[in-house]
Amino acid sequence: MSAIEATYPRVADPQRVTLRIIGSALVAFGVFLSGFVIDEPAPYELWMAGLTGIWFILGLRISRYSGILLALLITFNVGGMLSLTQMKDMTGGPMYIAVSTFLALTSVFYAAIIEDNAKRLVLIFNAWVFAAVITSLLGILGYFHAFPGSEVFTLYDRAKGAFQDPNVFGPFLVAPSLYLVHGMLTRSLLSSPVRALALLILALGVFLSFSRAAWGLFLLTIVILIFVMLLKERTGAFRLKILLMSMTAVILMVAALVIALQIPQVADLFSTRAQLVQQYDGEYLGRFDRHRIGFQMMMERPLGIGPMVFGTIFPEDEHNIWLKCLTTYGWLGFVTYVSMLIWTIYLGFKNLLKDRPWQPFLMIAWICVIGHATIGNVIDIDHWRHVYLLFGIVWGCAALEHRHQLAEMRKTGVSAT
Repeated sequence: MSAIEATYPRVADPQRVTLRIIGSALVAFGVFLSGFVIDEPAPYELWMAGLTGIWFILGLRISRYSGILLALLITFNVGGMLSLTQMKDMTGGPMYIAVSTFLALTSVFYAAIIEDNAKRLVLIFNAWVFAAVITSLLGILGYFHAFPGSEVFTLYDRAKGAFQDPNVFGPFLVAPSLYLVHGMLTRSLLSSPVRALALLILALGVFLSFSRAAWGLFLLTIVILIFVMLLKERTGAFRLKILLMSMTAVILMVAALVIALQIPQVADLFSTRAQLVQQYDGEYLGRFDRHRIGFQMMMERPLGIGPMVFGTIFPEDEHNIWLKCLTTYGWLGFVTYVSMLIWTIYLGFKNLLKDRPWQPFLMIAWICVIGHATIGNVIDIDHWRHVYLLFGIVWGCAALEHRHQLAEMRKTGVSAT
């Protein structure tokens, strides 16, 4: 029984169905808003704060899996609250932890809402694709100065779409890209041109973000996706389809890259950004030097130093999620975050190849979690809204699998214990 059904047990079936449809549509709209974060608080925060509160007031159930995720995320943010005690000037600190806590609650909300109805996964990913295509188009048009005022969608001559930072804009486009690739490989070729066009828009958006983390994330996750799909679908016909479509995609991507590099503005910035190590990475007190010094410093600060304090001591912020956890959430937050990440990866891996309606969504989210953990070595991801959505999807699908197993046990008469 769903949360709405439990809350309104005597509501007539048509009314109950209407409530469920409206509730699901509101969730999808919230996901859509996650692609538009030019200013903070963004519409996403305001919408999700109200939506999450309403759903839980109406009785959205926190199951075992949602409860574990909630406990981990709350503990993580307790570490952040403790780090506030180390700050001499708390300007901005409490708000930073408040945002972290809010994002944690959205992750639990997504997990619970998915467990409540697995069909919402389709709405969530379709809304994500829709938002990604629009924000990617804005970034592309802004990069090429297609209309007056379009520069608002760029930063430092890099596309950022409707985001504040190209380094968040690019990774946001990756999960929808995987969803499109999966659809092209598993569904009718008649619908492939539409998906291919959307994928081309997203790929160009990732490229024009000139974010090395986004480039690496895009390539890594697509390779992992194809590998996992080859493991799951072992028929010769399917493998041939993957091979042919992969070769076609590579040829198109290379052709698009060659064409783009004919534009001097693109070629100059690409030659600079394509270097694995930038000057600001390897120089004195550069990214890697800050990481080394920061980790050494945090070995003597079990409570951390507080949000955004690192950037006042060094030229820039941490740009490393592990160091960020230590400085902003202390040892408690660090251990909790690592534990949550390992647990998330384990849950996804355990259920990765099972033939379930939600398997494609779990696979995509799991691959993206691994990818984001990888790029977390060179960038802070603790306030990325879509990362919390990915966590929620993996835990929600794990809860669906647990419920499915219990149902199978009841059918066969095996004790659930």
